Amino acid sequence: MSTPALPVPRPLTAPASFHVLAKPSGPICNLDCSYCFFLSKEALYPGDRFRMSDDVLAAYVRQVVESETSPEVTVAWQGGEPTLMGIDFFRRAVELAEAAARPGQRLLHTIQTNGTLLTDEWCAFLAEHRFLVGLSVDGPAPLHDVYRVDKKGAATFDRVRRAWDLLTAHGVDTNVLCTVNAANQHAPLEVYRFFRDDLGARHLQFIPIVERVNDTGFQEGDTVTDRSVDPVAWGAFLTAIFDEWIVRDVGTVFVRAFDDALAAWVGVPGGSCIVAETCGNALALEHNGDLYSCDHFVEPAHLVGNIMQTHLVELVASPRQRAFGDAKRDTLPRYCRECPVRFACNGECPKNRFVTTPDGEPGLNYLCAGYRSFLTHVDGPMRLMAGLLAEGRFADEVMGVLRTAPRNEPCPCGSGRKAKHCHAA
Repeated sequence: MSTPALPVPRPLTAPASFHVLAKPSGPICNLDCSYCFFLSKEALYPGDRFRMSDDVLAAYVRQVVESETSPEVTVAWQGGEPTLMGIDFFRRAVELAEAAARPGQRLLHTIQTNGTLLTDEWCAFLAEHRFLVGLSVDGPAPLHDVYRVDKKGAATFDRVRRAWDLLTAHGVDTNVLCTVNAANQHAPLEVYRFFRDDLGARHLQFIPIVERVNDTGFQEGDTVTDRSVDPVAWGAFLTAIFDEWIVRDVGTVFVRAFDDALAAWVGVPGGSCIVAETCGNALALEHNGDLYSCDHFVEPAHLVGNIMQTHLVELVASPRQRAFGDAKRDTLPRYCRECPVRFACNGECPKNRFVTTPDGEPGLNYLCAGYRSFLTHVDGPMRLMAGLLAEGRFADEVMGVLRTAPRNEPCPCGSGRKAKHCHAA
C-alpha cells in the first residue's frame, strides 16, 4: 500500500521535533487496572482486532524518522499493553527504523509496559537494541496491588517485580512510572524509599491520577472518582520526597518533576509537555494509523487525521493541531497568569483544567493547590541549584551547602527556619 510522501518543502508550522506514542494494540491490555483511562477507548473501534498492520507499522516508523530534524529519533510504544503484539513485531519495527535512518541519525527506542509478559528473550532483545523501558509500578505490594490488578482481579505486584529483576539482570535501561492515587498518596516516603532502596531505581516519574466521572471515558465533567489523588495530598507527596531527595539523592536519583522544576528555575524548557507554555507536540497514534492530538485526548473531537492518508508531519503542522497546542497558553485563567510559580507550571496539563478559580473563572487545574504548594516550597533549594549551575558548578553540591549550614543560622533553603530545624545534618 502506498503511503504519503514527506512534503517538500516542510510545512512552516511543523515543529523541529515532536513525540508520538504509538499504540500497536490500541487499548487492549492483559491487566485491568482500576484507574486506567485508556481501556474505555475500545469503544472507539467496535469490532476491531486492535492489531497494528505491517503497512501501518512501516508508515509510522518511516514517517517518524523522516519528520525528525534533530540527530536523535525516538520511536515510542505504549498501550494498552504493547508487548501483546509479540517480540517479532518489535524486531520488524527496529529493522524498519534502521533501514529508514539517515546518516548521522541516532535511534532511541522506548516502550512503556506493565512488564508481566516479559521473558529472558524479551529482555535480551530490549538490551541488544538499547530500548528505554518504562515499567509501571505503584510502590510496594500493598500499595501497588490496590488498583493494578489483572482481568480476574488478582494482584500483579509479584509479576511486575519479576519483570524489574529480569530487566536489571539483562542491563536494560529502565525507569519507573508510578501513578499517585488515593491508595498511595499518603505514603510518599514509603513509595520513594521502596523504589530507591529495594528496586535500586534511579529514574522515577510520578503521575497523578485524575479520573473524571462520566459515561464516555473522555475529558468531560468536573467530578473525580474516589481513586483520584487529592490535590493537597499531591503537593504534599512531592514535597515529602523532595525534602529527602534534596539532602541525599541529588545527582543519583532523577525524579522527572524535580528535573522539570529545576529547568524552570534555570530558565530552560523542561522535559515534560505538561509544564510547557504550549503543547501539541506530543501526540498519540492508534493501531490503524489514526493520529490524535494527545494521549489524554484520544476521542473523536481530537482526531487529527490518519497517517495512511496524510503524512505525519503535515498532521502535526496542521492548523487544527497548532490551535490545540496554543490553547493551553491562551485559555489560562487570570488566577494562573498572575501566579508567582506559573513559570514552573504553566497551568499543567489541559486535561486537568476543569475547576473554577477562587473568583469563579473556569479553567483552573484540579491539581493547582498541590502544585502551588510544592513549587513554592522548593523555591529556595531550586534557586541554590540554579546558582550553582550558573557558576559552572554541579547541582548536587546543594546537598553539602544545606547539610553544612551553621545550625543556628537561617537555613540556606530560604524556609526561614534555623538550619538545625530544617536541612542541616
